[in-house]
Amino acid sequence: MNIVDSLFARCDRQAVALVCGGLSLTYGELEEAVDRSAGELSHAGLPKPSAGFVPRVGLACPNGSEHVILALAVLRAGGCLVPVAGELAPPEREALLRTVGAHALVLAGGMPWPERQGVHAHEMPGIQASLFLEPPRSPLELGFEEAQIAALHPAFIRFSSGTTGQSKGIVLSHASLLARIETGNRRMGITPGDRIVWILPMAHHFAVSIMLYLLKGATTIVVRSHLAEDILDAALRHGGTVLYGAPFHHAMLAKEPSARPWPTLRLAVSTAAALPTATARAFDARYGVPLAQGFGIIEVGLPLLNTAAPREKPESVGRPLDDIAVELRDPVTGAAVPDGDVGELFLQADGMLDAYLSPWRPRRDILAGGRWFRTGDLARQDADGFVFLVGRTNSVINSAGMKCFPEEVEAVLQSHPGVRAARVSGREHPHYGAVPVADIVPRGMEPSAASLEAHCRAALARHKIPVEFRFVQKLPLTSSGKIRRF
Repeated sequence: MNIVDSLFARCDRQAVALVCGGLSLTYGELEEAVDRSAGELSHAGLPKPSAGFVPRVGLACPNGSEHVILALAVLRAGGCLVPVAGELAPPEREALLRTVGAHALVLAGGMPWPERQGVHAHEMPGIQASLFLEPPRSPLELGFEEAQIAALHPAFIRFSSGTTGQSKGIVLSHASLLARIETGNRRMGITPGDRIVWILPMAHHFAVSIMLYLLKGATTIVVRSHLAEDILDAALRHGGTVLYGAPFHHAMLAKEPSARPWPTLRLAVSTAAALPTATARAFDARYGVPLAQGFGIIEVGLPLLNTAAPREKPESVGRPLDDIAVELRDPVTGAAVPDGDVGELFLQADGMLDAYLSPWRPRRDILAGGRWFRTGDLARQDADGFVFLVGRTNSVINSAGMKCFPEEVEAVLQSHPGVRAARVSGREHPHYGAVPVADIVPRGMEPSAASLEAHCRAALARHKIPVEFRFVQKLPLTSSGKIRRF
C-alpha cells in the first residue's frame, strides 16, 4: 500500500485541505498538484522504484503548501522521503544525504543551499523546484543493503537531530506510518470539521502530524510567522479548532496583548519539550482551554497525550489508552520499579519504527523482548496511571522542540585550536525548555567567546550553539576518564 493513495481515496475532494497565506487548496486541487509534481520529478530523472530498490529523496523546503505538495509527490512517485531541516548547517545537511545514501535532493521554496551552486540541477518550473541527482554509494559506505530497506516498503527516514553523535536514522514503512497515525488520532480525535493551526517545522513533524490531518480530512492552516499576534490573527480568521505547538509558542500566545478570545479552540496540544506549569496556567486563564501535554517520540509516534486531566495535572503527559502498554523499569537492572517510583519508560504500540538505518538494525533487534521500545526517558506513574516525565537517562538537550547532543557540540568545540577540552550541558530556559552552555578548558590563552561561537556556527545548527562559554581549569571526570555529566 501507498499511504498517499489511501489519503486521496478517503478524501472529500471539495473540502479545504490547506490554507497558507492567501492560498487555499481543496483536497481535489491538492491531489492534482501532487500528481503534476510527481510527474515532473519522474521527468526530471528521479529514479523509479523496482524490486529490491526504493529511491531515497531528500526534501529541503520551508513550511508551506510547496512542502506538502512535494512531500506527497515523492511518496506517490514511489520514493522514500528524507526531510532536510532548514536549521541544519551545510556540513550537517551534506552528512545527512551521505548517511541515508540519498539518490536525489529536491530543493524548493527558496531554501538556501549555497554549496549546491554550480552543480547541475534538473529544473521543474511547474513546481518551482530543483532536482539534484546524487552519486551512488556502495553498501560498505552506507552500512546497509538496498534490498534490506526496500523490503520494508519505506515511506520516511527521519533523524532525531544531526547525523553525528547519538542520533539515529529512523525508517518508517507506509504500513507503520498509517498504524501510528490511527494510534495518534485516538488521542487527538481529529475529524473533517477540524481546522488545525500549524506553526511547527514540517521537516520535523510532517510524517505523523500533517499526514494525520490530511488522512482525517481536516484543514491545516499554515502560519509561517512565529509572532503571537500573527498566529492568533490566522486562528481567528479561519476558525482554528486545534493548536499543535511547543511550550514557547503557548507562552507567547498567553501573553499576546490584545486580550482577544479564541472561541473556536477545542484542543491545544503542547509537545516537543516539557510544559512549564506556569505556561499551562497562563494559557488556560487566557483562552479557557487547558494545554494537553503530549509525549511524542519519532520511534513510536504520539503514544501519550493528556486529554483526560490537562487542567488538574498539567505536568503529566497523560495515561495510556488500551492500545498502548507502558512499563517503568530500573535503568540498570531492567526490573519493574515499585508503583510511584521513577523508572525508565518502555512502550509497546502499533506503528513503531521498522529499523534504524546506519548501522542497520531491524525492529526485531531493537525492541526489548521483541515487543518493548526503550525510550531513554525517566518517568513515574501516579495512582491514577498518569505518566510524569522526570528526565533522561542520557544527556540530550531539548531546545525549543529540537534535540541537541552534547557530544556533537563538544567534538566541534574541541576542533578549535584554542580548546583543549569541552563539556556541554543544558541550562533551563523559561521559553525554550533548555539551551546549551559550554565549559571550556583552554589551550594556553583563552579564546574569545566570539571566535568559539563563529567556529560552532560554521558547523552546527543554530539551536546547538552554546549561549555561554565558561572557562575552567579542568572538567569533572569519571573514574574511567570520561566526562561526568550529572
